Amino acid sequence: HKELEAMRFYPIYLEVVALVVIKQLFNFEDEKFREIGDFASKMSLILKLFVKYFISIKMMADQVPNIWEKYYTIGSIKITELDIVGNRLVLRLENFNLHYLHCLHLEGYFSSVVKMIVKNPVTCLETRCIHRGDRYHEFLLK
Repeated sequence: HKELEAMRFYPIYLEVVALVVIKQLFNFEDEKFREIGDFASKMSLILKLFVKYFISIKMMADQVPNIWEKYYTIGSIKITELDIVGNRLVLRLENFNLHYLHCLHLEGYFSSVVKMIVKNPVTCLETRCIHRGDRYHEFLLK
């Protein structure tokens, strides 16, 4: 029996299992899973360092695919639209088929990350989802 360590990397499937168990135990509504994603972004040391050095949305957008590849063993992410004047960012996540609860978690996570950078409220909506029959996930952030 090994104990979990705070700074160690674990398979993302463990995060999904935790979300499913939380849903079964507490029967949370979708918004709670967005809040969990928001909270997770605020607790990440790696993310805090990232936000400290990438102080613009453009710098973040340029680095997102590299950072994803470094910390995730499945899926790939890319920015398909960045409209700084229109305050619009679209993220596409491919080859990432986990669980619909994780999609809600990512909505909260992504909106929180962008909010840390732009210092303004941000909304995130998943406009395409593998669990709704699409070929990939797509998140619109405004």
